[in-house]
Formats: sequence, structure tokens, C-alpha cells
Amino acid sequence: MTNIVLAGGIGKRLWPMSNKYLPKQFNPIFESKSLFQLTLERNKNICKNHHIILNEEHYFLAKDQSSQINDIDCKYLLESISKNTATSIALSCIGLKEDEIVLITPSDHLIKNLSEYRKTIKKAKKLAREDHIITFGIRPTEPNTEYGYIHMKSNIVKSFYEKPDIKQAEKYLKNKNYYWNSGIICSKAKVILKEIKKYSPDIYKYSLEAFMNSEMSAFQRFRCEDLEKLPNLSIDYSVMEKSKKIKMIPCSFYWNDLGSFIALDKEMKKDKYGNTNNKKFDSINSKRNFIYTQNSFITAIDVQDLIIVESNNNILISKKESEKKVKDFKLKSIDCEKKYSVYRPWGLYTILEHEDGYKVKRLEIKPHKRISLQRHKYRSEHWAVVYGIATVRKSDEIFSAKVGESLYISKNELHRLENNTNEILIIIEIQIGNKVCEEDIERFDDDFGRIIDETIK
Repeated sequence: MTNIVLAGGIGKRLWPMSNKYLPKQFNPIFESKSLFQLTLERNKNICKNHHIILNEEHYFLAKDQSSQINDIDCKYLLESISKNTATSIALSCIGLKEDEIVLITPSDHLIKNLSEYRKTIKKAKKLAREDHIITFGIRPTEPNTEYGYIHMKSNIVKSFYEKPDIKQAEKYLKNKNYYWNSGIICSKAKVILKEIKKYSPDIYKYSLEAFMNSEMSAFQRFRCEDLEKLPNLSIDYSVMEKSKKIKMIPCSFYWNDLGSFIALDKEMKKDKYGNTNNKKFDSINSKRNFIYTQNSFITAIDVQDLIIVESNNNILISKKESEKKVKDFKLKSIDCEKKYSVYRPWGLYTILEHEDGYKVKRLEIKPHKRISLQRHKYRSEHWAVVYGIATVRKSDEIFSAKVGESLYISKNELHRLENNTNEILIIIEIQIGNKVCEEDIERFDDDFGRIIDETIK
């Protein structure tokens, strides 16, 4: 069985904790593990192969996190522009053997009681061999308006329902024949492709075209011009609501779609006042507040039932009852995009300051990793070593730089940073020039294949 992991999306409802540089599925919030990693871990003993489909911007982030999991085989399918689940599933299934059974799982769900989960997947696999498409229903515990619902009667799926209003959700909760739609699917690859072709022929046609035109290297990348032709439809709307091959299995394992702060709040440890446990938070007479902070210390006085989130120098403050409005919020300040962290195959960099003409970065280079051999046309760079020992190539010279030492890289000068030690290397980099952007990189040698495909920076 192949696990198709849907790892696209940026989790708008969890901004700024989730953003386009570090979406919620990759944020290591559960004992230093991300939801993406937990997804791979619970399926690695169920499925032999794992096909991860995601936006190309997050390739190295996903690859780095999956490399931390033992005994797992992953293939990466990269979308140059984000599409909905119908396209992602079609692209993932086209390259598989017809009778291969696929377990399609979102990467942002929290699942507990794994022994029961494995039993449920085993039941689904048996039904999938009989050419059914299996979906997994979760018994509702509250009138949730953020989930889709499945109506099942006498073991037959009657219909699917999109997110209801509160009155309708309350009716569904009282009726034992309604279940939350978990978004997990099990099927033969050929069966789900046949149903996509039948009910959404454009998705099938253009997905096949995109697959045939895709670029193959360490990953499979689908071209932007091909993906632009595809309708932006979910698998539920395009297939599941129409197909006659659907079977639903009621699930007894614990499931939570962490798509909102309220959902996430249920999973976080609390202090005696119901506030999220956080070492960077203190309060006076404050209760039931969701607190998440990366850098700033937060003090709350005489407040309750608030969401307070600080990430990448952005702050969100909201009443819990108003959290659904987060996804509709449009950032008005360009400063929100100036300070962020970006993961790279050699480590990560964090933007500390960015104005016209200059940029300040904090580089973290992993042990025994190095950046590409490169030069810049429009900017010079100043480097200062603040932790570790750097091996530097500057033109034809190679030397070491220790803590407290600095150096200057001029425009058009060939250079490279390397960490040959067993500890992290931290560099403060100041860029000065007419253009201080990632596009101003000319690579001559790279350990990660980025000369071949400059879109994967």
C-alpha cells in the first residue's frame, strides 16, 4: 500500500503561527514533532511507500523532516502552484500500478489510539481490494461547523454535506447517522482515477498532461503552465459526492483536524487557570487563554477566552469566539512579509531586518552541510561568525573563521560557506546593494541539485 500524503496548503486560519514559509503541518509543536512527521510515523508500518505531494517551496522542509524518521521511503511530487485535493490525488495516482492500494491522508490531522487506527485501515484495505472507495467517518462530539459531514444509513453512504451552519450541525449531532468527514480515503489507484475521469474529466485530462510533462530528478515537479489549466476542486466535490463506489467505515480512534486555534487549544497542556502552558507567558487573573509565542514574553492581566499568538514578529489577538475571521483577514502591512524564517537543505535563514538597500539575516548551517558555490551581481555581503567554526571559500582562497571573526564578500566574488563540524554554525549576514533578494544568486556548484532547477531555491 502507498501512502499519499497531502501536504499542501498554508493553514490561513492559524496565522501567524502558520504562514507560507512554515505551514501548520510542518510546525514542530508536539514535543518537537510536526503533524507531517506524526502522519508519516503512524503510516510507515502500514504502507511500504510514501508519496508526498506539496508546494515546491516546502520541498526541502519536508525532506528534512522526513529524513528524521527511520526506515521510511518517500517520493516527492512538487506543485509549482497550489491546487485542490482532486488534482493532488490524480497526479499522485497516475504513476502507480493500477491495482496499487492507496491510503490518502491529510498531513495536518492529529490521530491517537493507533492500534484502533491500524485495525480500521486493515478493514478499509479489504474493501478497497473489492474496488470500493472507502472514506472514514468520525462520530461527532459537538456541533462543529468547520467540518464536512457524511450521512450513512444501514452501512450505505447516502450523501455528503459541506460545512453546515450551527443549527444544522446541532441536528446532525443528534442524529446518529451523521459523521464528520475525516478526509482520509482508501482505494485502488485505478478505481479513483476512473471515477475522476468519469465525474471530472477535465481534472483527469489535464492531470495526465501535467504528469507527462513533469520534470524528474530527485523529485517530480509539475509545471506551472500545466497546473494552471486544472480546475481548483476538492476530491469531495468532484468525486466523493457523485460516485456510486463509496463505502464509509465508522472510526473509533481519536481524530482532530487542527485547522483552527480552538481545535489546537484542545490538544495543548494547560495551567491551573486553563491558559496554555508556555514558559514565555505570565498572567494575573486571566483564564482560558490560548497562548503561543516564539520570541516575545507575553503578560496578560484580567483577560479571558482570548487567542494571543506571536510568531515571526507578527502578533494576533482575538476573542476565541471570533477566530473564524482569521482566514478572511488580509495583511495590510508589508512588514508582515519582511521578517520570517525559510528552511533550506543546508539549514535555515531568518530575516532579522529588511529595508530598501539592505537585509540582515541569521544563517544556521547544519553540521557537515554547505551552501552552494555562488556569486551575486547586485549585492555585497558582510559575514560575522557568532557560533561555531566556518569553512569559507572566497575567490580561490579557503580558510576558517571562528566566533568573533568577520569577512567581506564583494559583488561578483565567488564564495561558499561550509560547516565541517559536528555542531551548528550560526552566521549573521548583512546584504547591501540595489537588489537584496533570493533571485540574485548565480550558482556554480550545489549539493542539492539547485543548478538544474533554479525554481527550487
